[in-house]
Amino acid sequence: MLLLLLIAFRLLNTFTLRTFFQPDEFFQSLEPAWEIAFGPNSGAWITWEWRHHLRSSLHPLLFAAVYYVADTLAQILELLPATRAELLIAAPKTTQAVIAAIGDFYTWKLARRVYGDGNEARAALVLTIVSPWQWFCSTRTLSNCLETTITIVALYLWPWEWSLGSSEDEPKKTTRRSPRSRNHDDNGNLTRLRQCLALAALACILRPTNILIWMCLASVALFRGPWAQRMTLVREVVICGSAILGLSALADRLFYGLWTFPPLNFFHFNLAQSLSVFYGINDWHYYISQGYPLLLTTALPFTLIGLYRALVKPPSSTLTRLQTTMQTQLASICVIMPAALSLISHKEVRFIYPLLPSLHILTAPPLVSYFLPAISRSSRVHTPKRLTLLFLLFANIVIALYTTLYHASGTLNVLSYLRDQRQIHSSSPSKNTGTPGITAGFLMPCHSTPWRSHLTYPDIHAWALSCEPPVGLNAAEKAAYVDEADQFYENPTQFLRQNMEGGLRHFPRKPTYTSSLARNIQDPTIHDWPDYLIFFAQLEPTLQSLLRPSSYSECWRTYNTAWHDDWRRRGDIVVWCLDPSEQQFWRSETRKRTSERHSREKQFDRVIDSMKRELSHTGKKRKSPFQRWMSNVDWSWPRSWPWEKRRSSWMDWLQMQILGWRKSRSWDVPSHLSFGGNGKKKSKTQTERDLWS
Repeated sequence: MLLLLLIAFRLLNTFTLRTFFQPDEFFQSLEPAWEIAFGPNSGAWITWEWRHHLRSSLHPLLFAAVYYVADTLAQILELLPATRAELLIAAPKTTQAVIAAIGDFYTWKLARRVYGDGNEARAALVLTIVSPWQWFCSTRTLSNCLETTITIVALYLWPWEWSLGSSEDEPKKTTRRSPRSRNHDDNGNLTRLRQCLALAALACILRPTNILIWMCLASVALFRGPWAQRMTLVREVVICGSAILGLSALADRLFYGLWTFPPLNFFHFNLAQSLSVFYGINDWHYYISQGYPLLLTTALPFTLIGLYRALVKPPSSTLTRLQTTMQTQLASICVIMPAALSLISHKEVRFIYPLLPSLHILTAPPLVSYFLPAISRSSRVHTPKRLTLLFLLFANIVIALYTTLYHASGTLNVLSYLRDQRQIHSSSPSKNTGTPGITAGFLMPCHSTPWRSHLTYPDIHAWALSCEPPVGLNAAEKAAYVDEADQFYENPTQFLRQNMEGGLRHFPRKPTYTSSLARNIQDPTIHDWPDYLIFFAQLEPTLQSLLRPSSYSECWRTYNTAWHDDWRRRGDIVVWCLDPSEQQFWRSETRKRTSERHSREKQFDRVIDSMKRELSHTGKKRKSPFQRWMSNVDWSWPRSWPWEKRRSSWMDWLQMQILGWRKSRSWDVPSHLSFGGNGKKKSKTQTERDLWS
């Protein structure tokens, strides 16, 4: 039942996910899967890693099977092209949602093995559910997400008792077990071990860096275990590892067309040739200063306490020796893996993502000890803790919603726009028979948007700036190498002159879907001027000056993000097109929205003015009790009392001087500021003085 609820939760998660995170989400999984499912001429973008055999084909084969099933279902149901496109987009997301839910479920199960069926296990489950990073990342089709789920399932199956060296943890039983019962338990443990090692080998095939986790655990088991357990572990590692390696080699042989070993190629290119540096260099403390804070967000202080307790503090009397050992080893891999990966220049937070379930498990005890009294008791003493808990939950929700609904959302929206335009023009009665569909060009940093997995239609022909690394070049050539995207941003004018068909002199006047002539450019370094030109808003002033003689004009715009660490990706995403009717429609829609916005602003201003007038009018008609009391106070000076003898003073002289000066002026001092007043007020005051004198 819990697993079904988690699947429903992650399905909600995946279908509210509308933002872009990493290009690998699409180019290392869905693009090769699309080519496997629909053929080499389907328009998928195959990056350099696949051409140089750096990736295992097992991950894209999973989604290729999903694509095949979804496409077959669309054909059986005779779905419309638009519905089929949405189904092909939703199918991988649904699959990944189920994988993420399995990871949540086994996080809870491993927490139960560590702490028992108590509050700590439930707290670990709550942590993974309310985690902003899990909401943001777990349902994406990254290989790291599948690696994370496989890792936590394998950790649950791992024989942790082998790390004790003996069976001293459990009290000796007085009852003698039968040989059949012992054989049954041994067979069950052996089956769990084989399942664990097979999953661990699969995780290492997907991401070779995952081997750091299993080296740590296996080293402890081999060092502490008796000779028989060591031999069993080594034997099963060889058997299970060989089986997974054989399966991977066969899949790669079918995918690449030759025998290859991607993990070895991965280490050769990224470490020996240092090609990973081409995609960025980070500080040595990246995983400490950025990695863990991004993964854990508001749970970070409690995680640090949990790591400290697991590694430094003595064992708790409430936990068994096995449970204490499990905590210590989980904390050890959460420290050793980031430390090892810190030696590599190129770092990304998703590289340590497989540690997040273990971190949540270690975070649970400090979290429970701090917040449980505030939840279980109604004393007002715990009100600050309750407010803190509510604040942390609110912060997590805000972060999760912003990162999944708004930040970098335009990169997916623009592909939805292109699909809609393809639908409009393919159903247009004026469309010529045999036209090549619509064309699009992306003047953006490489891999800024998904590709064929979201374009879906084969007659959407698109190109984008590439960023191939300097493979096979010497050190001097690598130092001077500049990829296509960097060439464009260094000098847009020169790039457009040299790399666009016709340069900046000859532009197309009509879009391809209104012409019977298809454009066919053989040179891969030359791009045609497309029907739709897509770029980030920071490039808009440059293109306005360069493309002023052309027929291009804005026909769509969408919000992308309020900030970005890459200056090239800042601002909205803008689409220019060649079709005058689309340009006119967009201008009219823009004017309409502007008019509506101004109307709303004026209406708001009228409401504010009306409220001001109402308050002002009300203030004149009615006074507060304090104002009424102050208006009735006699501020005349000097005061005289019945027992006082009336005598003149310097204040009387000053009062007379002021009254005389007022009469000689054209304006008057307000009555409430005068000393004696005038008119009726003065007569009344003088009468009172006479009565009291």
